[in-house]
Amino acid sequence: MFGLNATPLGGRLRQDRCNDPPTPRPARTDPVPRHPRFDPLQEDQWPDPLDAVFGAQGMTVGLITPLEAYAEGPVPTLEGHAAARRAEEAGFASIWLRDVPFFDPEFGDAAQIMDPLVYAGFLAAQTRRITIGTAGIVLPLREPIAVAKQSATIDMLTQGRFILGLSSGDRPMEYPAFGVRFDRRADRFREAFRLIRKLHGEAFPRGKTQGFGTLSGDLDLLPKPKEGRLPMIAVGRVGQTVPWIAKNADAWIWTVDDPKSVAKILNDLKAASGKRRPPPYGYSTFLDLDRNPDAPPRRDHNVLRIGRKALLARLQQQAAQGVKHVAFNLRPSRRPAERIIDEMGAHILPALARLSRKR
Repeated sequence: MFGLNATPLGGRLRQDRCNDPPTPRPARTDPVPRHPRFDPLQEDQWPDPLDAVFGAQGMTVGLITPLEAYAEGPVPTLEGHAAARRAEEAGFASIWLRDVPFFDPEFGDAAQIMDPLVYAGFLAAQTRRITIGTAGIVLPLREPIAVAKQSATIDMLTQGRFILGLSSGDRPMEYPAFGVRFDRRADRFREAFRLIRKLHGEAFPRGKTQGFGTLSGDLDLLPKPKEGRLPMIAVGRVGQTVPWIAKNADAWIWTVDDPKSVAKILNDLKAASGKRRPPPYGYSTFLDLDRNPDAPPRRDHNVLRIGRKALLARLQQQAAQGVKHVAFNLRPSRRPAERIIDEMGAHILPALARLSRKR
């Protein structure tokens, strides 16, 4: 916002109009404006990001930032930026960025430290094809108009390679710093979610919210998403019921990966969707890919420690069950992230791609 005496950048303050009466505004009947085609990479149009990540007949695999192994401490080195291009070349479908506003020693994890939406813009300039997503923006702690503007901007700069993943947050210690009640985060999430949809999908929208403000129809948010609708997915339970997720989210990423629970999730989504196609389901987990390709799988708290052959068999079984996407966090790995990326690109991702083509 400009101050009362400030001059907008690149313009002059029009003193002769300061006391002019407001001009009546006609009723808005404009269609939703699309921004002009903007192609900084001079590439053919990439597939829809939802199709690229969740639309395969089988399964796709992504990575969660930071793209490095740092099992010994809570803070990464942030020297793994080049690994984004490496992951793209290896055939990974996506790179996901977490939203951790504060470092809480009780959790012992600072994620990639940097703001995910700013970092997404940086990664967009470093890559050409891979989908970039957030997993997820802690929506109750964010101003939704700003999120709508930032996400549509990233969508524009990436030529439609962006997925806006949204969460309700799981760290109660952060909420007092923002002046937000932790026990109201679910209500706040729903309202912010609806507001972002409205800002992206309507020209000069109207509406009143309980917690954020009023849209009176005389302002519009630009840019709009490239294809008129930005993919918005639920990350975690987001404090909502399965029917709400099935109705509102374009996809769902959680941490549940055991076959029995996954079967229930898929059945619940299908039942809640009625005649509509249910949103695709994927999960995220920490991964330590053993240097021994024959190493058996074992769970170490929330870390999957496993060899290449067992991992491929596991993913193939989950793909057959209906899991569409898996996002791996390489933080606890005992090997450099680059070696894991290369190994998966050489052996696991091609096998999953062949499986998808057969279906």
